[in-house]
Amino acid sequence: MKRSVLIVDDDLDLSMVISDMLEDYGYSVETADSAEAAFSALETKRYDLLLLDINLPDSTGFELCRELRRASDVPVIFASARTNESDRIEGFDIGGDDYLPKPYSMKELLSRVNALIRRTYGFSEEKREVRFGNVAVDISRRKVTKGGNEVSLTLREFDLIAYLCEHKNSAIPKDKLLSEVWGAFTTAEPSTLAVHIRWLREKLEDDPAEPQYIKTVYKVGYMLEVKE
Repeated sequence: MKRSVLIVDDDLDLSMVISDMLEDYGYSVETADSAEAAFSALETKRYDLLLLDINLPDSTGFELCRELRRASDVPVIFASARTNESDRIEGFDIGGDDYLPKPYSMKELLSRVNALIRRTYGFSEEKREVRFGNVAVDISRRKVTKGGNEVSLTLREFDLIAYLCEHKNSAIPKDKLLSEVWGAFTTAEPSTLAVHIRWLREKLEDDPAEPQYIKTVYKVGYMLEVKE
């Protein structure tokens, strides 16, 4: 599974250069040239990393990061021509994970992106598989099997079970699941999440009415219970 990056920068030429470079190294990349465009993207999709310029035509990367941190802990790298110490400090204080001053080399940018991805997700991309019962979720290949037979999941269903797998044996609040799977600024309701959980249980549990693995955590949310 490719890691996804959202570039938020109104310098379209620079965004294209960065996109081409990151895609050559196996990343899935999308771009937004304003805060409004970034909000729209974040309403519908979960990204693994954001690369934010500070000076945007309709807002600032700082404001976007502040709003983002209310809903998500997705890694953020600020990349900006603003190199004052006060700007760097503010970037870290509001939740940025790294700060790269412009101009920078593509080699250094790639190194920063790779390092932050490793620090955040902490697993190898070569094989990421979680098993529970007779179900195997191959996150890298986006493939799920049950009893050796492949299970057909929608994109959202797979993203949901993959997120639960990556945080197995941890109770995940409903709003956290919604923001991480549907997008940081999603308007989806908890009922939408409940429906997708039911669909996953119907496809993956032996008895959907008495789930052994995809558990409801009272007054919190959901958890994938996996015996190690």
